[in-house]
Amino acid sequence: MPELPEVAALTDFLDEHLRGAVVAKVQIASFAVLKTADPPFAELEGRAVTGVRRFGKFISVEADGLHFVFHLARAGWVRFTDTPTEIQLKMGKGHIAARLLFSSATGPLGLDLTEAGTKKSLAVYVVRDPCDVPGISALGPDPFSPGFDVETLAGILGSSSQQVKGLLRSQSVIAGIGNAYSDEILHAARTSPFAIAKSLDRDAVQVLYDSIHSILGTALKEAQGKAPSELKDTKRSHMRVHARTGEACPVCGDTVREVSFADTALQYCPACQTKGKILADRRTSRFLK
Repeated sequence: MPELPEVAALTDFLDEHLRGAVVAKVQIASFAVLKTADPPFAELEGRAVTGVRRFGKFISVEADGLHFVFHLARAGWVRFTDTPTEIQLKMGKGHIAARLLFSSATGPLGLDLTEAGTKKSLAVYVVRDPCDVPGISALGPDPFSPGFDVETLAGILGSSSQQVKGLLRSQSVIAGIGNAYSDEILHAARTSPFAIAKSLDRDAVQVLYDSIHSILGTALKEAQGKAPSELKDTKRSHMRVHARTGEACPVCGDTVREVSFADTALQYCPACQTKGKILADRRTSRFLK
């Protein structure tokens, strides 16, 4: 799943390449993907792109007062080309969920939203204001917004009895962090993913805050300037524990472990994060006895 660093890089890439281009055609290949009906998506056609912005893990392409907003979910991605095809997409066929064609000063451009797998969660909205998208209006603070300081994080953690892993992933609490980077942040902070948020003392909160910015900041720098086709590999190559089950922790050499849930999994290092204890591989247990 693309998270804040990848979505930020995608946003910058699309803003650079699409600003000033005119929307020539919009195709929706699955109406389950389109979450809005008013305004109709065809009203985007003929409008010039005035900018592309990020809201958490949402991307908004603004075209003369209308916004084409999309969320890539777990298996969605972007395919951008300067040699697009105008072949009509078949409804419900293939992995392309939506296609936008543009005319620009340098020639035609194409943007496909793709989604692999059978579980379709990619979402598209056409709105007059990005805040009309429920997921955007409910977002918590962005980790890189001016108002997100260590005191803000302390207030969030201190008022929650939730496990810190789940809290970091909650978009209504902090925008942009998902499963992969929450694993990396907690590893850098030497914090158990099962730790209760309000149990963290002031020093631990500071370390977690610093880890959020160091992990995401480094990932942002690595992703900056990359084309969409390169971003997935860039993300994978810098993970130290996420998706590294069974490998050696690069910090201490212990074996990276995994806790599996119904539809996801987390990875962690016992030596670095849980004082050597192995977390039980079930949601309701805290440690193996």
